[in-house]
Amino acid sequence: MSDSQASKAPETKKLADYTPSPWVVEDVFLDVRLHPERTRVISELHVTRNAKSDQPDAPLVLDGEELELVSLALNGQRLEESAYEKGERMLTLPSPPPEGFRLRIETLCNPKANTALSGLYLSNGVYCTQCEAEGFRRITYFLDRPDVLARYKVRLEAPGKEAAVLLSNGNLVDFGGTEDMRQFALWEDPFPKPSYLFAMVAGNLAAVEDRFITMSGREVVLRI
Repeated sequence: MSDSQASKAPETKKLADYTPSPWVVEDVFLDVRLHPERTRVISELHVTRNAKSDQPDAPLVLDGEELELVSLALNGQRLEESAYEKGERMLTLPSPPPEGFRLRIETLCNPKANTALSGLYLSNGVYCTQCEAEGFRRITYFLDRPDVLARYKVRLEAPGKEAAVLLSNGNLVDFGGTEDMRQFALWEDPFPKPSYLFAMVAGNLAAVEDRFITMSGREVVLRI
């Protein structure tokens, strides 16, 4: 193994090394506007204090890699650069509100240039994601750790000729077209989950569809 390969070897993290996050994310809304080289991601996070943490005055430190930060807003108010600290792999709010708040983060990423195949990348014309174990931080700034469980709502948008199928976690609640010949799909997952289980796929794919009736009489649409 070369020195460069050794330096990129994954770091082992043990359960005993974990301490509760001072903050948790309750809900996530992602607006993802797909583009091969400049995918725009607008994330809206509902952030609250973690009752299990003994760090009541801790800053909010979000993970992020290979992202271009466009804007940051707290409770609807855009933050000046002096209000946060942006490092190579993290975004820090030194003095967030003491209780729950909403954080809006707008970033750009480059799926075509993502040869690490972690996060959002482009493969043979298809947008794919790999978020396990720490790939979500390549999509947006986040508390990218397995003990932070959040509910996800995702709006995907792409040119119709490039991505006839737009998929994410949960249930499809809306689908349609835009005035500029793009199409969108809105997915909602009501079950809290860690960021490493998040997934998106978009491209000219085919699906086999069937319907299933549960014991309670509810109809479920299945697509493979």
